[in-house]
Amino acid sequence: MKTMSEPLSSSGAAGFAAYKLAMAYGVPACLAAVLVMLIAHPKGKREWAAALISTVSGSIYGGAFAIRYFGLQTWTEEVDSAVMLGGVYFVCGLPAWVLIRAGSAWVEKRKSKDLQELVKDAEQAVKDVKNEF
Repeated sequence: MKTMSEPLSSSGAAGFAAYKLAMAYGVPACLAAVLVMLIAHPKGKREWAAALISTVSGSIYGGAFAIRYFGLQTWTEEVDSAVMLGGVYFVCGLPAWVLIRAGSAWVEKRKSKDLQELVKDAEQAVKDVKNEF
């Protein structure tokens, strides 16, 4: 008598898919956020939240962009190579943290200025950088 294996339930398949998504996107993005927060502690809850959101978003969206741009989607065909894509997501989250921290520090120095003065300062900083090159 031939026995057949039971069919995979849809909830089991959905759970497995969710696990794979979490491992591919969530873990590298969270590791990037934790790493940078351990290196440079945020000053307050608002800066912490902004940095966390930008780091995770930078990981997911920046990583997806880098994978498409460099044609790395073929790495998904092998298990070891697919794991390396997590490194791409991890690395792409770090610049987002740096930009948020730099922006926060820049605005913190100019706390007493209004928005118009901040825009003028930013324009002047861009002109100064252009003149150096």
